[in-house]
Amino acid sequence: MAAARVSLPGSSDSSLGFDDYSLYSNLSDEELLQLAIERSLEDSPNLTSKTETTKTSVPTSSRTAPPITRPAPPSRPAAQPQPVQPTPEPCPANPPRDTSNEQSPVIVSHFTSGNGKPMVAYRRYDGTLVEVKPEAEVEEDPIVKAIRNGDVGQLRQIIKKPGCNILIPNQYGWIPLHEAAYYGQDQCVKALLRVQPGMINKRTLSESTALYLAVSSEKADCVQCLLDKGADPDLANKDKESPLYKACEKENPAIVAMLLNHGACVNKTSSQGWTPLHEAVCRNNVEICDMLVKAGAKISIPNNYGITPIFVAAQSGKVDALRFLLKNGADINSQAADGATALYEACKNGHVDIVQFLLSQNADANKPGKTGLLPIHIAAQRGNDRIVSLLIPATSKARVRRTGISPLHLAAERNRDDVLELLIETGFDVNAMLSEERSMLYEDRRSTALYFAVINNNIDATTMLLEAGANPNLDTFSALLVALRQGCMSTVRLLIEHGANVNAYVLTHPTTFPASIMFCMKYLTMLKYLMDNGCDALSCFNCVYGSNPHPPLKTRRSERDDTSQKTCVQFCEVVSTDTYSRWAGPIIDVLLDYVGDVKLCARLTEHLDSYPDWENIKEKATPPRPLMQLCRLKIHQLLGSNRVKKIKKLPVPGGLIRFLNHEERSYDL
Repeated sequence: MAAARVSLPGSSDSSLGFDDYSLYSNLSDEELLQLAIERSLEDSPNLTSKTETTKTSVPTSSRTAPPITRPAPPSRPAAQPQPVQPTPEPCPANPPRDTSNEQSPVIVSHFTSGNGKPMVAYRRYDGTLVEVKPEAEVEEDPIVKAIRNGDVGQLRQIIKKPGCNILIPNQYGWIPLHEAAYYGQDQCVKALLRVQPGMINKRTLSESTALYLAVSSEKADCVQCLLDKGADPDLANKDKESPLYKACEKENPAIVAMLLNHGACVNKTSSQGWTPLHEAVCRNNVEICDMLVKAGAKISIPNNYGITPIFVAAQSGKVDALRFLLKNGADINSQAADGATALYEACKNGHVDIVQFLLSQNADANKPGKTGLLPIHIAAQRGNDRIVSLLIPATSKARVRRTGISPLHLAAERNRDDVLELLIETGFDVNAMLSEERSMLYEDRRSTALYFAVINNNIDATTMLLEAGANPNLDTFSALLVALRQGCMSTVRLLIEHGANVNAYVLTHPTTFPASIMFCMKYLTMLKYLMDNGCDALSCFNCVYGSNPHPPLKTRRSERDDTSQKTCVQFCEVVSTDTYSRWAGPIIDVLLDYVGDVKLCARLTEHLDSYPDWENIKEKATPPRPLMQLCRLKIHQLLGSNRVKKIKKLPVPGGLIRFLNHEERSYDL
């Protein structure tokens, strides 16, 4: 009977007979696939040679560097096998293949098969598979294996053998003593030190001692054993973190007590100037703090940035540790290198309970940092209204004025409406101005809290400030101009109703007409609203060139910014730019309703002649103007815009009211 034959995936010309199949019947699909790939690769000597070369370049050890926080450190390295030189195979019967791609670099990737077996795959950069095979197994050092298993008897037998050197480190500088300390095998530690007692303070490449490793893994028995054998408790690692520092970080009071009882330096600092007390305070562990202070820890020792333990407690919101420090003499008003106090830090980080406690202990709320800001400033900036309410009674408004900035500015800048309302209710000046130095930090030289609210388009904040008496005309660049530029009609109405100057100019960019008109040319409804409230429309028609030819427009930015030829910009020049030229007709139409007899200059006439639909606007401007128009202007002149608004409340005909408000005809706006 013919033998059954089974073809494996990936095998092009090889098949397995029944006997072969019975041998591999227990293999998984991944292993069968690997077997087929290996058999197919045997037909290519060039590829086999390349594969063998690649093997020698791949590390045979899968060990990784042991950060102290990892559960298991690396084992000591086993003897590495020498790479086997590939045996040349006979020339294949087939013609030679193009092997140019085979010379490209190989990408190594590691994965785990379905049955949990670690595998490694080799591919070229073009994705072509070169080889898949199981990961090389690394033989574990017998000494390390005995230590991990806690087999002291086996360890003693190994280290008694001739030629056994327990001082040879692995690639990370670990010797067996480090392994034993990290895994907490105190009996192994004793056995090793009995053979080589002088290695007790030997360090790894990260400069960690066996004592430090035992502390980091919280192996108290090993810590006690090492200390009893004479381990130095002050030898720090590469980051200058001592075993005592590490014990405080781990919040292990038993190990802290061991180290202190063996004379550990309680004020030894890390590379950042951090002491064990800093770390204990950060963990809010009062028990360890008490042990450290009784052992001589300095309460107010600063780190490299001037941060004392009391700052750490305030920053991290540790009330118990803060109370302990103050009870033991910490200075509640001490300042860090940047001038900040513990109260400032608590406000900055939003710890309400810390702020409340510090104020109850008479912390100074009027001590500014190097930036000049008080705790109430940072609280307003962060938007914590509860902290602000606690600070208001303790903060001097005279000190606030001295800083050159009000908490209102910071609350308005960050849209902290709740804080803004609280500050207004408690009497902070809504018209407080930024100092010259702080105002110069902004390109637009803003000065008031109202400006911040308007530029943020915060209508609620704008309303609160205006109703509280904020003056909308204090800033160099009017808040009304900001609202007009943003096209926010609600803000424009609020500002004008509260007295904003509708004829505002920009001092740095002089014009012959109000700048407010320039910022709303695209919003004809807004332009009409300005005109209804007394904006100067007549100035738009006062052109120095009149009917004479106008000079060419300055289209280049360099020409417009030329200070040597700086002159006032005229309305006809602005309306002729590409931005507004398409709106020239409707803009002129609105303005004509608010002027009497005027004569259009040559450039405005040119615009009106450019579109046939604008012919009626040109006729409208032709003098003389209708008598009714002149009468309306005279009434507005005599009564003023504010009184014209109030005329609606008088018993006068509705037609007259609409006429005075330019509502006798509708505009297509």
